[in-house]
Amino acid sequence: MTPRDDSESSGPRRSRWSDLERPPLNAAAVRRALVREGSLWREVDVVQRTGSTNSDLVARAAEGRLREGVVLVAEEQTAARGRLDRQWVAPARSGLFFSVLLRPGDGVPMERWGWLPLLTGVAVATGLARAGGVDTALKWPNDVLVTVGREERKAGGILAEAAGDGGVVVGVGVNVSLRADELPVPTAGSLALAGAVSTDRDPLLRAVLRGLEDWYGRWRAAGGDAGACGLQEAYAAGCATLGRVVRAELPGDRALVGEAVAVDGDGRLILATEAGVQEPVGAGDIVHLRAG
Repeated sequence: MTPRDDSESSGPRRSRWSDLERPPLNAAAVRRALVREGSLWREVDVVQRTGSTNSDLVARAAEGRLREGVVLVAEEQTAARGRLDRQWVAPARSGLFFSVLLRPGDGVPMERWGWLPLLTGVAVATGLARAGGVDTALKWPNDVLVTVGREERKAGGILAEAAGDGGVVVGVGVNVSLRADELPVPTAGSLALAGAVSTDRDPLLRAVLRGLEDWYGRWRAAGGDAGACGLQEAYAAGCATLGRVVRAELPGDRALVGEAVAVDGDGRLILATEAGVQEPVGAGDIVHLRAG
C-alpha cells in the first residue's frame, strides 16, 4: 500500500485550509521526523478519511506478514470504536486518530502482552504533557484523562486488538481541539478545553510516537517485564485510578467494589475489598466512585 498524503486526498472540493483552526497534518514532515534508520517506525500513512484505523490495519495484517512499525493515521474516522464496541465520534482534524502494528512475540511471552495498552497510555500521557503543556492522567486500563474546570474528563482512549500471526494493533484516539459544543457526551474533554498551551497536532503526534517507541523498546528489551524496565512504576505514578474507591464492572454482569491499591506485574488492577481481600481485575469497565 503506497502512503498517501492527506493534503492531496480526493474528495469534495474544499480547501485544505477550510478550517484555519484545524489545519491538516503535514504527512511528509511527520515521516521525515519518525521514519529513519534503526527506528521502530517504518511506514507512516496519513489518510483523509476512513472508518477505523484499527480495522484497516488489522485487515492489512491479515492479508500477509505486514512488518512491525506501520503507523496508520486518519484525519477523520467514521466508524471508530473504543472498548466494548463503543463509538468514538469527532469532527475532522479535531484530534489524533491513529493505529500502530506491533509484533512483540519475538522475545515477549504472550501473557505479558496485556501491558501494551498501559504502555501506550504512558507514552500518550507523557507525550501530550510535553508537547501540549497539559496535565494528563490515566484511568485503568486505557483512558487518558484531563481536567476541565475542576472536573475530570476523558480526552482519549486506547484499544488493542490481535492482528494476524503474532501481531497486535494498538489504536489511539485523542480529542485535541474539540470545543464544548462539539463534545459527544458531557463527560468528555479535550486538550483545548483543559488549557493546553499548544493544539498543533504535528508535534503532538511526533511526541506520542517517539514516547511509544521508547517505552516499547525498553519493555521488549526486558522480555516484557514491566517492573524491570520501569514501566510498572511509571504507569502507577500517572494512574488516577490508584488510591480511589472504584466499581469494576466485570464480564458476566458481575461487579466488584474496592479501593484500587496497585497495578501488578501482569498489568492487572488490584482492588482491596471491604471483606479484606485483594482481588485482581484483568478486564472490565472501571468507574471512579471517590478519591481514596
